[in-house]
Amino acid sequence: MRAHVYVTLKTTVLDAQGQTIANALRRLHHPQVESVRQGKYFVLTLADTLTGEAAEAEVKRIASEVLTNPVIEDFTYKIDA
Repeated sequence: MRAHVYVTLKTTVLDAQGQTIANALRRLHHPQVESVRQGKYFVLTLADTLTGEAAEAEVKRIASEVLTNPVIEDFTYKIDA
């Protein structure tokens, strides 16, 4: 079983790296890109013995306690069976 965890800055937090990327894209003639928010992506391989609910609880716990800074970051996830 695999969990895909996406971590991004909260919308209220300035994303300087995202702004830099957006500016570079405009200079490279991609004016259709209005903004960029950068983030992190993690793939967790989980034990097959976990049930769906246990896997979800484990991923939420790992994401909130280890993979993110909850003051400035949010996360979403998807679990593949």
